[in-house]
Amino acid sequence: MTAPSAARLAAYGMLGLPLAMAALPVYVQVPAYYTSRLGMSLSLAGIVLFAARLVDTAQDPLLGWWIDALARRNTLHRAMGLGAVCLAAAIAALWLPPVSGDLWLAAWLAASLIVVYLAHSLINVAYLAWGARLGDDSTLARAAAWREGAGLFGVLLATALPAWWMNLPNTTPRAAMTAFASLFAVLLIAALWLLVRVAPPWRATSVASPATTRMTWQAVRDNQAFRALLLPYFLNGLSVAIPATLAVFFIEDRLQAPNWAAPCLALYFVTGAVGLPGWVHLSRRVGPMHAWRMAMVLAVVAFVWTGLLGPGSVLPFLLVCALSGLALGADLALPPVLLATYIPASEGPAVYYGVWTLLGKLCLAISGLTLPVLAWLGYQPGTPAAGSSAHALAWIYAGLPCLLKLAALALARAAPHASPEPSR
Repeated sequence: MTAPSAARLAAYGMLGLPLAMAALPVYVQVPAYYTSRLGMSLSLAGIVLFAARLVDTAQDPLLGWWIDALARRNTLHRAMGLGAVCLAAAIAALWLPPVSGDLWLAAWLAASLIVVYLAHSLINVAYLAWGARLGDDSTLARAAAWREGAGLFGVLLATALPAWWMNLPNTTPRAAMTAFASLFAVLLIAALWLLVRVAPPWRATSVASPATTRMTWQAVRDNQAFRALLLPYFLNGLSVAIPATLAVFFIEDRLQAPNWAAPCLALYFVTGAVGLPGWVHLSRRVGPMHAWRMAMVLAVVAFVWTGLLGPGSVLPFLLVCALSGLALGADLALPPVLLATYIPASEGPAVYYGVWTLLGKLCLAISGLTLPVLAWLGYQPGTPAAGSSAHALAWIYAGLPCLLKLAALALARAAPHASPEPSR
């Protein structure tokens, strides 16, 4: 079968942009917005965010099972369309609460987050599973590059636009976030239309019998190749999530360069996008597993000495961001391709990606525990890190992720490199 054109793969990848725009604000910007802009207490906001994230983490495998059932009945498009409408409305509600006061804000935040998480997970799991059914390994890698490249651009867009709009003369935060929510809705609907009308179609599996449906979870559990991939993927994801959680603290309090936080993060994501085509090309030559392991080595070599940096070491840290960003491209694009090769053609892919995204969210949740650990070790955000607190911040920010990355690398060496049954 002829490989899909670049234009059709680009149409598939565009949905990654609005999905990334919705993911970043929820994890990074919403807490500051509700506390500093809307006056909600920090402790109450933390409780709401943690409770909503627990709901979000648990739902993905069940959504994956449901998505596979919808795909077999050819009704997935309608469900994704409904999810897109709900997500656009929930994002607007999240940024534009019509209430005030701690309790009312907490209730509004909880309800908005639950709808955002549910709708985003529905679309995202279906989207990843769609990408697993586009063609051979080379096509999967190209599609993943378009998807993750668009996602990185969405991260940059979501980071820069709200701040820029809020700083415009005579512009209120509410007006700025109204513009952002409107743009998000337009991009989401347009990208979903491209996916359904222009992108290569989901090559659905044959219709399963009721007995096969009941055996879905057992089949996933018994897939040894899939199980062997989960632990290295989890450890590698944790090695990325911890520095992401602590990056701003390290730049502001260890390097004592608060004005450089945004440029450093932008460089990290831009180099990640720039490096994507190179990793796709390399994966074609040596295979996605070997390419991913090479990226892990690059990440450790680039990052391991970051803990030695001190106040004013901005230029060396920019080099770290650039090299680490290149490795990020492989972390984003190659593991989903590997997973696709381990899914038998007779099984639905969405339930696998439901488990997959659950692990990614678990990494984000666990990475948040580094903050109370640092506080216990004497680090106080907003104050220059010195003495034991400086060592604690440097160790957890740079040393621990490198150890996790090395553990993932060792486990990836033992993981199988091919599916015993063709996945497409």
